[in-house]
Amino acid sequence: MKVLTVFGTRPEAIKMCPLVLKLQESNDIESMVCLTGQHKEMLYQVMEAFGVKEDYNLEIMKDRQTLTTITTSILEKIEPVLKEEKPDVVLVHGDTTTSYAAALAAFYQQIPVGHVEAGLRTGNIYSPFPEEMNRLLTDRISSYYFAPTKLNADNLLKEGIKENVFVTGNTVIDAFQYTVRDDYRFKNELLDSLDYRLNKIITVTAHRRENLGEPLENICKAIKRLAFEYQEAIFIYPVHLNPAVRDTVFSVLSDIENVELINPIDVLDMHNLLARSYMIMTDSGGLQEEAPHFGKPVLVMRTETERPEAVESGTVKVVGIEEECIYLEAKKLLDNTIVYEKMAKANNPYGDGHASERIMKVLLNYNK
Repeated sequence: MKVLTVFGTRPEAIKMCPLVLKLQESNDIESMVCLTGQHKEMLYQVMEAFGVKEDYNLEIMKDRQTLTTITTSILEKIEPVLKEEKPDVVLVHGDTTTSYAAALAAFYQQIPVGHVEAGLRTGNIYSPFPEEMNRLLTDRISSYYFAPTKLNADNLLKEGIKENVFVTGNTVIDAFQYTVRDDYRFKNELLDSLDYRLNKIITVTAHRRENLGEPLENICKAIKRLAFEYQEAIFIYPVHLNPAVRDTVFSVLSDIENVELINPIDVLDMHNLLARSYMIMTDSGGLQEEAPHFGKPVLVMRTETERPEAVESGTVKVVGIEEECIYLEAKKLLDNTIVYEKMAKANNPYGDGHASERIMKVLLNYNK
């Protein structure tokens, strides 16, 4: 069976590399990897960390690329790959423009698509943008649906998708067996110098498109207040390279002694930082799944989440994008041990680390 796995961003790579490694173990599968190049340096860091090599790289990235240019470039450049390789199935992940465009290109060649991390929904097509629409459209195209949780599978059922839906767990949990170690030495010098037992390390990420401008400014102002009030805490903020993010973050949070603004870090440093953090403040999707594995409370600085099972289980709390609310919710976790322990010890809904194995077994079974 020939399986072509397509991805192009750092978050996709973190979740797809464990699956690629599992597919490579099977004598019954010819596994191939196609990168779109939607991300560049950050993507290669992940590939190197997992020891995965690509067979094709579309190298679509260019200055001032837009959603339109990303989509059209992928459609044009992946078509010859699909025609040459004629895979039995194309695997895409989640909600990126890479995933939607690759799925559409496979459909045009009448090649079945397997959607890893299918069924996530916020119910608002403009938030997150364009991810919510990307995953909706990808699910309409797909033939196989690998839903991380039962709630995701139920979302598909409500939309009339009833066949070939499999609850597998999330492949990001699989990734930790490759990335996290007790004796890990950080490549980032600052992270390697921290005393994780003495200080409360709070990991911050915020860069979503819909949070640019006033919402991101509110997030930064809340962190500034917390940093001045809790001198024993150290806020680690790997700042996205997008100038619109960096301008806001550095204007508000520069020169605060216990706020460390660092460049983006690779997946090994990030996963090991999560494992050693006190709590996480983020607008990311992936961190909502990753941090609960380590028993770390997550405050989601967005107005909604496509991962409500994490909220229901108690590992994640959506705190919005208003300064006062973010500040007060973080304050609770820093002041109240009972509130902290309740979130830290809540059940992780994202599986047991065997999602990739389940996906592989489904593919082999349907190829008989």
